[in-house]
Amino acid sequence: MTNPYKGHVGLDRIVRAAGHSMAGLASAYRFESAFRQEAWAAAVLVPAALCLGTTWWQRLALIGVLLIVLVVELLNSAIEAAVDRISFDRHELSKRAKDQASAAVFLSLGFAVATWALVAAERFLG
Repeated sequence: MTNPYKGHVGLDRIVRAAGHSMAGLASAYRFESAFRQEAWAAAVLVPAALCLGTTWWQRLALIGVLLIVLVVELLNSAIEAAVDRISFDRHELSKRAKDQASAAVFLSLGFAVATWALVAAERFLG
């Protein structure tokens, strides 16, 4: 069966996809406190990355890990919304899906902290 909403092509498809992406970012910001916190942290840390990094590669790494955290948080929120859409009942598979998505956020945050710590150590400790 063909999805009736997949008929757009070319520039029309790109414009519509961008609109859906902006709506997704807006809804994540509006309904997900963790995403809001991480977005504000990124807003503060991106300028700090430009100052802390001594090379373009370091700056890219510092900003890149912040974007990874936001991307993983969006996926976590999407998984939680899909599971909640199906049912609010407690179920082992629902718990597993939510816990694994949360673990992905945890790992991305750990990667970000490690990256920032290594760049800072190189900058200040030589």
